[in-house]
Amino acid sequence: MDTVPGIDLRTAQGLLAEFGADMSVFGTASRFASWAAVCPGNHESAGRKRSGRSRKGPKWLAIYLHDAAMGAIRTKNTYLAAQYSRLRPRLGHAKALVAIEHSILVSIFHMLTRDQAYHDLGGDYFQRRNDPARQARRLIGQLEALGYHVQAEPAPATP
Repeated sequence: MDTVPGIDLRTAQGLLAEFGADMSVFGTASRFASWAAVCPGNHESAGRKRSGRSRKGPKWLAIYLHDAAMGAIRTKNTYLAAQYSRLRPRLGHAKALVAIEHSILVSIFHMLTRDQAYHDLGGDYFQRRNDPARQARRLIGQLEALGYHVQAEPAPATP
């Protein structure tokens, strides 16, 4: 578990002490995150969806996850840091941090069930997964909405 950004040996030991190494008890990653209370709350009444608070989970698990998430968002060129920087402007620091904690828990679940080390997707994952042609069309549309006439052509390949 110490291959996950933000988790050192001591944190990994504390996390394992909280939930154990046997993930078959939880069944799925979403149930594991729900047990740890690191999932979004749900409050719906009369067909209206409102913000729901997450419940309080195991105290020490929350402390270890918070420390791991704070360490993960400060690493360079990692998936978790890129995810945080992508979510923070829209959600704010606290909710983005809980999202990182959730991602860490889900990756730990899969690491322990599959007996594999952590595989980081990279800090440029969100740029690589986008279709460049689609992004170009979107940006051209935005410029045309501002009143510009845009004619784009692909750059020549560099040798």
